[in-house]
Amino acid sequence: MTDPSKNEDDGNPKFGRLLIVLFAAVLVCVALTWVMGTWFPNFPSIG
Repeated sequence: MTDPSKNEDDGNPKFGRLLIVLFAAVLVCVALTWVMGTWFPNFPSIG
């Protein structure tokens, strides 16, 4: 049989992994904002 102490969530939240994912999401938002402001300054206006 398998050992229940391995490959099982112990119930503790993984704050390190969550922090890395949130930081990556913020960086993507910042990069997207910078790209839209730099290359598409008149984006909403069509004509």
